[in-house]
Amino acid sequence: MAEPRRGGIGAAIAAAEAKSRRSLLRNHGGGHAPVSFLELFFDLVFVFAITQLSHFLKDHLTLLGFAQALVLFLAVWWAWMYTTWATNWADPDRFEVRIMLLALMALSLLMAVALPYGFSKFAWLFAASYVALQIGRTVFMAVILTRENRANARNMVRIAVWFGFAAPFWLIGVLRPEEERLAWWLLAVAIEYLGPIALFPVPGLGRSKSSDWDISGSHMAERCGLFIIIALGEGIIITGATFADATMEAGRVLAFALAFLSSVLMWWLYFDLGQKRGSDHISENEDVGRVARNAYTYLHMPIVLGIVILAVADAKLLVMWDQPADGKLALVLCGGGALFLVGLGLFKRSSNPLGNFPLSHLVGTLLFIGLGLAAWRGMLTTLQVGGLGAGALAVVSGWEWVSYHGGWKERIDDTIAWFKLASQY
Repeated sequence: MAEPRRGGIGAAIAAAEAKSRRSLLRNHGGGHAPVSFLELFFDLVFVFAITQLSHFLKDHLTLLGFAQALVLFLAVWWAWMYTTWATNWADPDRFEVRIMLLALMALSLLMAVALPYGFSKFAWLFAASYVALQIGRTVFMAVILTRENRANARNMVRIAVWFGFAAPFWLIGVLRPEEERLAWWLLAVAIEYLGPIALFPVPGLGRSKSSDWDISGSHMAERCGLFIIIALGEGIIITGATFADATMEAGRVLAFALAFLSSVLMWWLYFDLGQKRGSDHISENEDVGRVARNAYTYLHMPIVLGIVILAVADAKLLVMWDQPADGKLALVLCGGGALFLVGLGLFKRSSNPLGNFPLSHLVGTLLFIGLGLAAWRGMLTTLQVGGLGAGALAVVSGWEWVSYHGGWKERIDDTIAWFKLASQY
């Protein structure tokens, strides 16, 4: 006996279920997309990459070294960020996507291994791994998006073209002498970073629209918050490792406490207000792609870079605690602190309905600039610079805490009430 034909609704449901089983995408519809364990596993490589970057900068504290470290950082950030965009769409629970992510993880590991020698003997490995990672992932995403999201598939093709345009300059830099490599790689980085700003125009394919980037805003916010944790973790690692390998004089113990306090205050400044408000802003915004590009893809760069530079300052603080401050300490501690506050202030400004740059962050930035000038002129000891730097972060965090959690008068009244209650026991 023939099976009765299904009704229209039943057929539509069956077709939708079959399509869902075939799909390699999350299909979150702009809603929440949970961070998978595979994404966290992937991030472990970038814990190593940030450590490698910190050690590179610590060993190359010159203007040339800073420029080289900046190029290496921009490549590491771009590799991680574009993968974050990809996993916002692609479902890590699907076999094909898992294989793609694990392959990207292997390429990222090779890139991180080569990073300390990216401008010397392992330049070829760094550049080849990076180019293969960016182009390979983008082509894969274009293929899996083709049957379900044609607009985004075309967007991925445009991105692949831009990466392909930049790739020769990465490879030319490998073939040229070391003194010329920086210029070629700066050109490659500039091309890649201009792509999202220009919306990836390609002759014959037009340009992308941010409205096509229908990502999960909460996923993007959570992933970037986790990368901030990775960067802060590098500061903790370098502080602990340096302290463990040294004798524990009273001054070094104080330097250790100041380095730890600075990490705590940076965590506080980002996660107490900025992360939640940013997450709410991107989740509720109609043009979520534009917010993800501006507030997370670009404005998180100075935040992370500032944290990485301050990790180098922590190491110098623990080593030089009994010496006068020098120009290098002023550059990494005060420059890193100012960069972190400027980036964080711009990020918070992007989610502020009034569009104001936080006054507390402006004051903190000026404090770091003044401290850097004093340290550069040899007016302070290393411990004094470390203490005043932590003090500048404490001023900003205290100011913001009081401003956004009830105001000065309310905070004072709460403190008085707490002491009165405590005195009764």
